[in-house]
Amino acid sequence: MNATTQARYKVGGMDCASCATKIDTAVRRMPGVEDVSVSVASGTLTVKHDGTGDLGAIEKKVAGLGYSLRALGQKAPAKVGANGPLTPPPLRSADLSPRGEEDGDGAASLLLPSGEKVAAERSDEGEAGHGQHSHDGGHDHSHNDHATTEIESLHGHDHGPMDGPWWKSAKGRLTILVGIALAVAYGIGHLLPAYDTYIFTAAMLIGLVPIARRAIMAALAGTPFSIEMLMTIAAVGAVVINASEEAAAVVFLFLIGELLEGVAAGKARQSIQSLTALVPKNALLEENGQTREVPAESLAVGATILVRPGDRISADGVIIAGESAIDEAPVTGESTPVAKGIDDAVFAGTINGDAALRVRVTAAAEDNTIARVVRLVEEAQESKAPTERFIDRFSRYYTPGVVAVAALVAILPPLVAGASWSEWVYKGLAILLIGCPCALVISTPAAIAASLSSGARRGLLMKGGAVLETLGKITAVALDKTGTLTAGRPQVTDVIAFGRNAEDVLRFAAALETGSSHPLAVAILAKAADDEVEIPTATDARALGGKGVTAVVEGEEVFLGSPKAAAELVSLPMAHSRRITGLNDEGKTVSVLIVGGVLAGAVAMRDEPRPDARAGLKALTDAGVRTVMLTGDNARTATAIGKDLGIEVRAELMPEDKSRIVGELKSEGYVVGKVGDGINDAPALAAADVGIAMGGGTDVALETADAATLHGRVGDIAAMIELSKRTMRNIHQNISIALGLKAVFLVTTIIGITGLWPAILADTGATVLVTINALRLLRVRS
Repeated sequence: MNATTQARYKVGGMDCASCATKIDTAVRRMPGVEDVSVSVASGTLTVKHDGTGDLGAIEKKVAGLGYSLRALGQKAPAKVGANGPLTPPPLRSADLSPRGEEDGDGAASLLLPSGEKVAAERSDEGEAGHGQHSHDGGHDHSHNDHATTEIESLHGHDHGPMDGPWWKSAKGRLTILVGIALAVAYGIGHLLPAYDTYIFTAAMLIGLVPIARRAIMAALAGTPFSIEMLMTIAAVGAVVINASEEAAAVVFLFLIGELLEGVAAGKARQSIQSLTALVPKNALLEENGQTREVPAESLAVGATILVRPGDRISADGVIIAGESAIDEAPVTGESTPVAKGIDDAVFAGTINGDAALRVRVTAAAEDNTIARVVRLVEEAQESKAPTERFIDRFSRYYTPGVVAVAALVAILPPLVAGASWSEWVYKGLAILLIGCPCALVISTPAAIAASLSSGARRGLLMKGGAVLETLGKITAVALDKTGTLTAGRPQVTDVIAFGRNAEDVLRFAAALETGSSHPLAVAILAKAADDEVEIPTATDARALGGKGVTAVVEGEEVFLGSPKAAAELVSLPMAHSRRITGLNDEGKTVSVLIVGGVLAGAVAMRDEPRPDARAGLKALTDAGVRTVMLTGDNARTATAIGKDLGIEVRAELMPEDKSRIVGELKSEGYVVGKVGDGINDAPALAAADVGIAMGGGTDVALETADAATLHGRVGDIAAMIELSKRTMRNIHQNISIALGLKAVFLVTTIIGITGLWPAILADTGATVLVTINALRLLRVRS
């Protein structure tokens, strides 16, 4: 049994869904091909094959349809670090196949180039993270440079990528040429009216020949009812019935429509690809006490870089020296600069504030946060939503049906009623053009691609159209407590003075905890630092297992520990005991301080709710979504947090209990979203209709979840749901535009009000309108 391998290509000139359908149909019929994913939005083709297929033949087949191909699989430059060039480590990947997609449209996560300009220099040769997607090296891509050159010379009409100005593309040049030929034909036709039929036919053929060639290739590849075929039949038919002037004009309008589609598709593609331009080209590498400028893509994991004030950070990393405010808006959309210091993570493309930083690189250029986001969005755009799959199935019957109707309109009236053949053939040809499904087929993927890009720019990552569509249907959200609703680390909430003042209580407590990495110790030391308390030196420090810690501070023996352990050393007055019990009832952990054998005070700590948690939960509730907290914490702590946030609480749960509760909610008829850290909550995330990981950038567990937030904000869940609802409204508008225009022009054509010109405008106009409407989703709403 041959192992499944995968090849990936950048496709030039694939501007609409019908283009993608032609490529999909043609490649799927090739020997050895197991699955095909085509993304109009990212302009990519992914082919899974058993290793027996001829990739060269596949590439030529696609080229014959009129598209240029470039294999994504070139070697990356050598990595540089303190010890010179390094071999790049295997790159991480995630299983990006969204659940519930019956036809496997989700692509395996081969690590791809993150930007157009550097694609030829980046590597995607790392092993895939899952056995079923791994690349066994069975196919050598070394022939691809030659193949690309050969492919691009195979066809006369290049669909050329719309990377530069439209008039410099092959499609733009052809449109201009046909426009000039049409203008010349009008001029000569008026001077020589006897020859105008031949003159307009010649002008038409300049544009029609490349279209007809693509139509024939598509038919041979399994797509007989392509828009090119309908266009060719209509144009030739118009010439036959002596309407060559209209035929030439229709071909010109068709080319303009294709050109506009290309420009619109380019806009959507650039939206997410523009993120890659945020990463600076160069970095200041420190090695052997010297600083030198090197290409940012050559940085190795572990290298140290210097980031000057005002510079963009050139790699993902951890700060090893310096403190500064970091503007993370380019990556996460967070408008307020974030204060960061030693051991804090920073992302490539973010902007350093007012102080120099030294950063240790933690991810290679092809695996930094921005590259991962771009990669995720591109691969998600290949995954089809249920609505899109339905439209695809519908269009397979719709187009042949329209051809049949056109044929009946052209033939029946003359045969049955003796009507004019030229009049009704003309109407039949117009219906052929009206019936093109381009606008209908693009209605869903255009909206989903724009929505995925818009979400990514706001730090909302979703793994494809199925996930995006399901998010809007969510009626219940189950949220983990620690790290999701709360900050995930204890904070000092109360410093209580009993026998000493509050400052002394904090001073002595911090003295005992100095050097400890225990979360409660870290919280006390952070509070002392915030209050600028001078911490005395502790000697003879020792831990008392399960009770607390003791040391000598300023000549007195000091103890800090649990109330139970403290009660064994001193007598706790009833009033103080009641105070401690009250703090415990609020979900707080209390440490009691004894100085010189006398009760001095207490420090209360709790993992506090995130600042945005209450507002985020309210946004969900206002949207009609039920919210439930699922936590393994004790019921007293969970209830206190839940009461503070106004959320239903289920506490003292094991991971399997969380999964069971998600199942119960689904059985009650809820569409359930589960929000957690994506690691400890893996069973519940998998059980939910949509699993959402909360995290900060590279910590997001995308392997487990269907969606993730880079901010780690509770409010982002409501934002995802709202984005999904906006997207579905947009899709319904697009379908109405596509079918509505066709229905109107179908009627006006049959009753003789409109002809060929309006027919082609109905098709290309609807496609352009649908695309422009979808691009509205790129506008970010806060």
